[in-house]
Formats: sequence, C-alpha cells, structure tokens
Amino acid sequence: MVASFAKSGGVEMAFTATSPEGETEGVIRLKGEKFMLETDEALTWFDGRTQWSYLLSSDEVNVSEPTPEELQSIHPYSWLSMYKQGYALKLESADATSYGITMTAMDKMSTLQRVTLYVDRVTEQPRRLSLLIQGSSEPTEIVVRKYRSDCSYPDSFFVFDKKKYPTAEVIDLR
Repeated sequence: MVASFAKSGGVEMAFTATSPEGETEGVIRLKGEKFMLETDEALTWFDGRTQWSYLLSSDEVNVSEPTPEELQSIHPYSWLSMYKQGYALKLESADATSYGITMTAMDKMSTLQRVTLYVDRVTEQPRRLSLLIQGSSEPTEIVVRKYRSDCSYPDSFFVFDKKKYPTAEVIDLR
C-alpha cells in the first residue's frame, strides 16, 4: 500500500474524523510529501517545507515550517511510513473485507503512541485509521469515505495563494 501511494501522481481522500473534541469531515489531497487539507474550519497547504493554515472563522493564515513530529499528527503519508522506524508492528484480522496493522511506538515520548490502519483486503486501500496521541485517553478515529489514487496535481496546488484570499491576515510564525 505504501509503495502504490508513493508511485501515484496524487491521492484524494474524503474522510470523517471523530475525536474527543468532536467530529469533522474533510478532504485531503496528497502528492508525495505535499498535501492540501480542507475541513469546515480550516484549509491547510503543505509544500514539503512550508505550511499555511487558513482559519475560516478569523480570516487569518498562519505560516510555519513544521517539524517532522508536528507533521506526524496531521500528514497521512507519515502515518503510512511510520513502520520504518521506532514502531513495533502487529498484523490483525479486522473482518472479512479488511485487515488491520497496528504500529505501537517503542518510545513512550513519541507524539503518536499507536496507529492502527485498516486496509481493504482486495484493493489495498485505506478504510479507517485509529490514532492514539500521547496524553490522550481516547483515540481519534478516521473513516475514509472515498479514496482516489488517479489524481494529478501541480506543485502550486500545495501552496497558499494570497490572491484567492485577499483579505486574509498573514501571520508568519517561521
């Protein structure tokens, strides 16, 4: 699954995320390490180095250069590649149509303590994720409602365009 994601020109996932804070629906578009995330509250662009988070309620954009640890809490590609370092893996049978892969942090100080990824047995596409963040007693559950891997995005798609949001206040946190 990780290899097919890396080879694709782009991926689009519509999702519903449920956490202790509530429920959010959104769409994330990915190309390699770049992403554009849309929810009812915010739009976030990440070009591989710089992240722009546009808050709809306040018409402001926060600009930052997130650390790998900060990206780990928001970027799905980082969840898929966590198995490479610092996580113990366990394959689980979820049901007749999917299987689960649980990645548990070996370092108790890791931001993401446990991630379980449920994958369709036939298509090998993600169906659901369960994320347990350090300090939280309840996991965040993300259900993938729609998944497309045949998308093509120019690199400019992953960069905030000030012309589209002329009244937004830009706050540079770098």
